[in-house]
Amino acid sequence: MMSRPQSYIEGETDSWHAKSSTGSKVKAERVALLVLCLLLAAAVLIIYRLSECATFENTKTRESLKKLEELRMKSQNVLTDGSFYKCEEGWEKHGGKCYYFSISQLSWKQSRVDCRAKGGDLVKIDSREEQAFLERRVRQLMKEGEDKFWIGLTDSAVEGRWLWVDGSLLDESLKFWAGKEPNNVTEGDPDGEDCVRMGEEFENKDLKCWFDQSCLKPQRSICEKAGVTAT
Repeated sequence: MMSRPQSYIEGETDSWHAKSSTGSKVKAERVALLVLCLLLAAAVLIIYRLSECATFENTKTRESLKKLEELRMKSQNVLTDGSFYKCEEGWEKHGGKCYYFSISQLSWKQSRVDCRAKGGDLVKIDSREEQAFLERRVRQLMKEGEDKFWIGLTDSAVEGRWLWVDGSLLDESLKFWAGKEPNNVTEGDPDGEDCVRMGEEFENKDLKCWFDQSCLKPQRSICEKAGVTAT
């Protein structure tokens, strides 16, 4: 039986060590992220308890709590997504997707054009978990009650038939209308309110924060696109 050349055996050994090293590095990174996530969660809890005991409104404490919670969620996302992926600068990672929360206020149609120019589209909400993430982030970003965000839902083609930007029909089990919405008020726009925006200043455990609005009204928006697996 012929034996393998020494150089071939060494090549196999080097390859095995390289793979082993890469695997160990990924495991170490995940352990480090888990520890960071736990430490951040503990910090959030401590600051929250301290703020509860305060007898006056402490703006700096609330701002610190907000920043820590955002950092904790970003760390948690890396651990729960099941894979490492990346988003472009200015986009936020969650659930294997990338989200862009705009600063500029545009009409619904202009907002969609802007999202598509960035390689995505207005967000389509596919689960309660995704709605919970977006509700929380929008609430953190809102500056006042009317500072809401367009999402990719409209009934402009047929009144009352709500469609997402990909043409799919709104799932009956995934509706998050606030109060008596949609109410299709025609004051200010004879076409009524055919586009959907989301956002409430205060937390809503039912996550109901969708409002129909005239598609012409300038609002901020949420763009969405798939994340790219990191190599």
